[in-house]
Amino acid sequence: MSDVSQPAAHPPVTDWVHDFDHTDPQWTEDPFPIWDELRAASPVVHTERFLGCYMPTTYEAVREIANDTEHFSSRRIIVRDVRPEVARNAAPPITSDPPVHKPAKQLLLPPFTPDAMKKLEPRMRAICNELIDGFIADGKVDAAARYAKYIPVRAIAHMLGIPESDSDLFIDWIHMILELGIKDESKLLQAVQEMSAYFRTHIEERRSKPTDDLISHLMNAKDKEGQPLEESHVLGSLRLLLIAGIDTTWSAIGSSLWHLARTPADRERLIAEPGVIPIAVEELLRAYSPVTMAREVVKETTISGCPVKAGNMVLLSFPAANRDPKVFPDADKVVIDRRENRHAAFGLGIHRCVGSNLARMEMQVALEEWLKRIPDFRLDPAGTVTWSQGTVRGPRQLPFLLGKAM
Repeated sequence: MSDVSQPAAHPPVTDWVHDFDHTDPQWTEDPFPIWDELRAASPVVHTERFLGCYMPTTYEAVREIANDTEHFSSRRIIVRDVRPEVARNAAPPITSDPPVHKPAKQLLLPPFTPDAMKKLEPRMRAICNELIDGFIADGKVDAAARYAKYIPVRAIAHMLGIPESDSDLFIDWIHMILELGIKDESKLLQAVQEMSAYFRTHIEERRSKPTDDLISHLMNAKDKEGQPLEESHVLGSLRLLLIAGIDTTWSAIGSSLWHLARTPADRERLIAEPGVIPIAVEELLRAYSPVTMAREVVKETTISGCPVKAGNMVLLSFPAANRDPKVFPDADKVVIDRRENRHAAFGLGIHRCVGSNLARMEMQVALEEWLKRIPDFRLDPAGTVTWSQGTVRGPRQLPFLLGKAM
């Protein structure tokens, strides 16, 4: 049994290089100068927090770890205060290591091809416009809560064949797992149990009435021995699709709108030249990458000349890698027509994101439909922008005034 007692609140950080904490309010608010400080100090830094944790700070160090499955395991993918027993099939393929990783990932690739995304695109445009219809006349909106959040929630619900009207339930589970669960084990377990019970009901329904959706796709899938997948594998992959498919993209869409609200020149350029939007999406993904993953060190090794010891976790910061000036000239500037852009927002190595085509399409459609209908918007000075804490970073409150300034 894991210990579900509450750990004490973390003391504030006073020495980032030797005692970093990715849940510290300063990091949540503005991590970029912190990453610069860490990168200047060392390609790999360490903290005693979270039972011992490393963080690579350069693109090269992140790439080395992401490609090294011998010394670094994906069985735990969130850095937390506790390390409970690892569940089998927790969330394949993201929690899988070779050799079981590849067949688990291959099962999920067909529903996320570029062709599959083209078929989904009209529904996505309709969702964006339905959401805009709900607030455009008000003259102001929390763009995170009423737009960015619901686009990926409703998209993944549509793909899974579950009611889009259950969106708020999915959002609650994500908050419990990715934010509250870092410090509170019981919240994480509760969310996992509730999600599993929810999906079991839908699996049962499909036994008598098969459908053409992602749940049926997994129910009908076979493992490499030609056997149906274990229920734990199906449930683990469904939980993964719901969590990984929502929070990440909602954060990326929100960060993109936040940038455009603060940068009228970029906004005007995208309205005048909508053909630049796909290139801008790549740059916004680089500059405001939402996802930091984790690995567990299972064998001692060195990374970029720095020794790392088994038993520690690794905060695998793709966002910090994407701000490395050795790889990206003017790394701290958002250059919306940046041509050379080999960013790591979707990860590196074998765990590169299965849903990258979906995320790109959702971001592009979300920006196109918003800019068509709301060309003028800015941050509401009477409101406060707040950012999520932990593994996925994006705005959680994004108060905008719509229309030209008076």
